[in-house]
Amino acid sequence: MRVCVYCASSAHCDRAYHDAATALGRSLAEAGCTVVYGGGAVGLMGALANAALAAGGEVVGVIPRFMTEIEWQHPDVVNLEIVEDMRERKHRLLTGSDAVVALPGGSGTLEELFEALTLKRLGLYFNPIVLLDTNGFYQPLQRFMEQIVEQRFMNREHLAMWSLVERVEDVLPTIRGTPRWREDARAYAAVR
Repeated sequence: MRVCVYCASSAHCDRAYHDAATALGRSLAEAGCTVVYGGGAVGLMGALANAALAAGGEVVGVIPRFMTEIEWQHPDVVNLEIVEDMRERKHRLLTGSDAVVALPGGSGTLEELFEALTLKRLGLYFNPIVLLDTNGFYQPLQRFMEQIVEQRFMNREHLAMWSLVERVEDVLPTIRGTPRWREDARAYAAVR
């Protein structure tokens, strides 16, 4: 299974987020999953990759060329795909993935997550999207998305596009237990 992981490059966030990224990298590698991520060496990205590599896992990094020019890439990720820009990076991260996991992060992580959700809503991505809710990080987003539905910008069905889990050990069972998104997603993509 190829799992796309969106996560932050911040090294200054709460240690609990780094610990969760480390546990996720180890868990995915031990389960034989290929970890596909943004290719960075620091913050949650570095913690994820380091743990997956230490557990003998396959790690694929996708990083824009300008980030390699300032040496943000992970030096131990041998399968590093260098792309031209952030748009291509997002496309390559998601293409061929069997699932998405979003760890806490900033604007880049949220941008990637929202693109995956948008593609799922439009019937262009059908696989599980799991938000790892470490320290309740995604609770405000969950409430906001419910507000979006209540105010009729999305349909109630769209709340099933993602799953929220609190513990790393729930990520893989949630991925495995999530059915493929409905093939008729475009029939209810617009608000009814």
